[in-house]
Amino acid sequence: MTDVARRAGVSHQTVSRVLNGHPSIRPETRERVQRAIDELGYRRNRAARALVTRRTLTVGVVASSTSLFGPSSTLHGVERAAHAAGYATILSTSDATDRDGVLACVAQLSDRGVDGLLLTAPLHEVPDLREHLPADLPTVCATGGPVTGLPSVHVDHRAGARAVTELLLRQGHREVRHVGGSPGWFEAVEREGGWRDALAAAGVAPARVLAGGWGAADGYVAGLALADDPATTAVVAANDQLALGLLRALRERGVDVPGRVSVTGFDDAPESAYLSPPLTTVRQDLERVGREAVGLLLERLAGGVATAPEHRVVEPGLVVRASTAAPPR
Repeated sequence: MTDVARRAGVSHQTVSRVLNGHPSIRPETRERVQRAIDELGYRRNRAARALVTRRTLTVGVVASSTSLFGPSSTLHGVERAAHAAGYATILSTSDATDRDGVLACVAQLSDRGVDGLLLTAPLHEVPDLREHLPADLPTVCATGGPVTGLPSVHVDHRAGARAVTELLLRQGHREVRHVGGSPGWFEAVEREGGWRDALAAAGVAPARVLAGGWGAADGYVAGLALADDPATTAVVAANDQLALGLLRALRERGVDVPGRVSVTGFDDAPESAYLSPPLTTVRQDLERVGREAVGLLLERLAGGVATAPEHRVVEPGLVVRASTAAPPR
C-alpha cells in the first residue's frame, strides 16, 4: 500500500479510504489512486480484511446471459473496480429480464452472503424492483437506465442516438430509418427515442422501425429489406453488430455505403473501426459505468447512504468515420 501511495502522490490513509470506498474522496484523487493500483498490480489481503470488517468481501453481480459488447464491457469494468478495492465478484446470470428472473438471481446471491449487489441485467420492465429486494442489502444498478428507488449509473442512450441521427440530418438525409434492438431492453427503447426526437425536431416524419435484436444476423435481415427501398438513404442501427449485418446485406445487393446509403451503429466496439467502410458510431464508456457503479456501492457499504438514490449519467460521444456521407443527388 505504501508503494501505491508513493506512486499516486497521496498519503497511506488516502489509499486506504479509496480502497474502502470512503465517500469523501475527490473523484480525481480516486482515479489517480486507482491508476497507481492498476500500474503496480496491487492486491489486498482479503482474508485479513474480512476478519477486521466481519464482511465476506464479495459483491454479487446480476447479469444477463449474453456476450454482447455492451453488457460484457460493463461487467469488465465492475470486476476490475471491485477487485482493486479488495472485493471478489460472484456472478449470477439470467436469460429473463422480468422481475422474477432478476429476483431469482438476487436470492441466489443473497444466500451466498454477499455484502452488496450490482445489477447489470436489462431492467426496463421492472419499475417496482426496489420493493422486492432485501432491505438490508445495499444495491446499485449499472443497467441501461435509472431504476426507481435505486442508485444507478448509466449511459445517456437517448442523447447518443439523437446525436448520430442529427449528424445524418445535417448531411442532408431525410429518409432515415431505424433498426431497433431487442424489445424490453431499456437501451433499445431509449435509442429509438433519440432517433425519433431528432426527426421530430427537424420536422421529419419517422418511417416504420424495422424489428431487430442485437445480433449481426438481425441486421442482415433488415439490410435485405432496406436494400429494396429506393427512398431510404440512411440507417441508424441500435448497435454495431446490427450495423455489421446491414453492411453485408447492402454489399451483397450492390448498394454502395455511403454512396447510396449511410449506415451508423452504437457502441464503438473495437472492430467497428475495421469494418468496410469504417463505421460511424456512438462511443459509450462502459468500463467507466462499471467503475462508478462499484464506487457508489462502496460508499453505501462504508455507511454513506444518501437520503435519495443518486443517478449518475455518463455522456456518450459521436465517432464519425467513413460509413456516412451526404445522400446521392
